Amino acid sequence: MRYHIVTLGCAKNVADSERIARVLGEGSHAQVGAPAAADVIIVNTCGFIDASKEESVNTILELAAGKRRGQQLVVVGCLTALHGDELKAEVPEIDAVFGAEDWGGIGAYARTVVPVILDAQRFDVPETTLQYRPSAYLKISDGCNAPCSFCIIPKMKGKLHSSTADEIIAEARRLASQGVREIVLVGQDTTDYGRDLGLRDGLPELLERLSEAVPEVPWLRIMYAYPGHVTPRLAETMARLPNVARYIDIPLQHAAESVLQRMRRPSNMRMVREMLETLRAAMPDIAIRTTFIVGYPGETDAEFNELLGFVREAAFDHVGCFTFSPQSESSAAREPDPVPERVKKRRQRQLMEGAQQVSLIRNRAMAGREIDVLVESASTGRRQDVGEGFVIGRSYRDAPEVDGLVLLRGAFAPGDFVRAKVTQTLPYDLVAEPAAAAAAGAAAEQGAASREQTAAGGTARQQTADSKQQR
Repeated sequence: MRYHIVTLGCAKNVADSERIARVLGEGSHAQVGAPAAADVIIVNTCGFIDASKEESVNTILELAAGKRRGQQLVVVGCLTALHGDELKAEVPEIDAVFGAEDWGGIGAYARTVVPVILDAQRFDVPETTLQYRPSAYLKISDGCNAPCSFCIIPKMKGKLHSSTADEIIAEARRLASQGVREIVLVGQDTTDYGRDLGLRDGLPELLERLSEAVPEVPWLRIMYAYPGHVTPRLAETMARLPNVARYIDIPLQHAAESVLQRMRRPSNMRMVREMLETLRAAMPDIAIRTTFIVGYPGETDAEFNELLGFVREAAFDHVGCFTFSPQSESSAAREPDPVPERVKKRRQRQLMEGAQQVSLIRNRAMAGREIDVLVESASTGRRQDVGEGFVIGRSYRDAPEVDGLVLLRGAFAPGDFVRAKVTQTLPYDLVAEPAAAAAAGAAAEQGAASREQTAAGGTARQQTADSKQQR
């Protein structure tokens, strides 16, 4: 059986899709890169906000309209947890619906559908070669215990449930054996890892075991940390372990305590500032990413300006900003005093303009420094602000898909780690060249300058001698 997976939503869904691919691969099914080439199309849906639900439904309808004879359409993921039966009833082209983590059900369905596929009309469509990726997501937990008013993850996925450390290490070793160079740890709240297993502050212990288990993986990266769960022990562990990237993503959502209280988020901003100080004291070069929501119901100009001031004060390396989008099943959807859409958009633009100024300052501080670059694209590119003749990569400061890039001059292959020197800084990206080439260039310049100085000195000595002869 040939299958194609359409993944919608966040990195956690990417990790789920990779798990589905692994289950199907173990059954000797082949993944293809286009729906037209597949016997079974699997849509991994997102239902986080109403806009995400709409995108998922539209994708399902589009694929349903293009189904050919004998082709199967399967829907999985977050949206099915709340609306699976409704989807099946309203879109009869859907052949099967599974929950977000029903790996066994998906595998069993694949085994039973194979005879149907073999009897169906066959289409000679060549398989699409799937590209190698040097990075991979590893989901360490799912579900969430937080009561955020705008989020329905607990309704869709239940309370926190963590994988065991042994399971996670086995998966990390499998990824390492495939040549993965960066493992990105994800979960609804990675810093709450293991609480359901009886662990307290379990993420540092997991990092220690992972670091020892896969020393050949240069970067272990932490995403989706929760403000109240980033502990001094975590900061110390990150600073001590050689292959844990000095990077953390902490979605803060807002900075006005009154808004955070309405969001039912941690609202002690003194605690947030102390957390940032703890991380930076342990790792002065740490890169910190965060995300904010603007236009939450009732957000005043004063509350927004408080957020704007905090973004400038905290000097984050990367900032994402979303306008509030109600999820009909959430309590936030029933909050009074909605903010007009035009005001939301204006605030989003203002915040991102302020964040860009901070990002440029942070990037300029990197000028002349040497960094390790993980190459992602083997093809050279061209940009108006850079020119041509570079490959695309990332430094430890940049997570896949959401942060900046390093435009590395030269020709390299995906998965290469290249020591490079930053030669140009842009608002979000860096331009670099291999450190060896930069050093050779600097040596050549220094040599030329030295030769000029020597020549100038020789000329001066000759002029002095001539002067003495004249006297």
